Amino acid sequence: MTARIETIGERLQRRFDELTRAERQLANSILENYPVSGLGSITEVAGNAAVSAPTVVRMVRKLGFAGFPQFQGELKRELEAKITNPIAKHDTWAEKAPDGHILNRFTEAVIDNIHQTLAQIDHETFDTACALLADPGRAVYIAGGRVTRALSDYFYMHLQMIRRGVSNIESQSNSWPHAVLDMQAGDVLVIFDHRRYENSTIKLAELAREHGVKIILFTDQWRSPVSRFAEICISCRIVVPSAWDSAVVTLLLLETMIAEVQKQTWNETRQRIEALEDIFDRTKFFRKFN
Repeated sequence: MTARIETIGERLQRRFDELTRAERQLANSILENYPVSGLGSITEVAGNAAVSAPTVVRMVRKLGFAGFPQFQGELKRELEAKITNPIAKHDTWAEKAPDGHILNRFTEAVIDNIHQTLAQIDHETFDTACALLADPGRAVYIAGGRVTRALSDYFYMHLQMIRRGVSNIESQSNSWPHAVLDMQAGDVLVIFDHRRYENSTIKLAELAREHGVKIILFTDQWRSPVSRFAEICISCRIVVPSAWDSAVVTLLLLETMIAEVQKQTWNETRQRIEALEDIFDRTKFFRKFN
């Protein structure tokens, strides 16, 4: 199995409670536009967070780095991984590909992604996301991008059977401003945004936040810029031996979340499913075998 490599962003989140007030301020500043926000000079990084340069040095040492240059070197390596296109990702993998069948290698990578993601997720945060989605007093909007649209469609299909007031919007379409128009303070917007982050998705999040909407973000280990607007940010490991990133971990968390929201709303959900099945029977939507 691939050795675990923890990103700086994950280290910051894991050790956040151990930091001083000034260091937390610095950590939040770095995570706002991670990892680019940490690539300036030490004076610039400190200034952006309104802290001193010694605070920067102390924090990076707490994260296990000898100093700021080593910290930045790791950030640059993460940035390179973050922006690589599918061809570059495939070439990097092919050069280092271990022996063994692709089924075994791919499965090992996915299992490792699951372990690393679950180790980073805060259970209370996950529970809070489920409670928001189960609250009948909140409308829920779901948005995905060019690739993550498949995840948003899947989540929408299940959530709209579970409860009322669920809408699926497309961040790349010119129709999402109409959805923003209807958003009310306290509503929930679920956004999927993996690397090669989309500008339209970021703008959607910004405008929704201005309306007082609570944003639940599903992103990768490098964290989409949408994270600075999100109430809840769930980071999933996505790297596998392929030219494409993996959605397996995100899908695992989505199905877990669907199960929990269904549990919390079961009385209404059961009635909705029974009514839906009646409609299916009356329209002969599905073929029945006697």
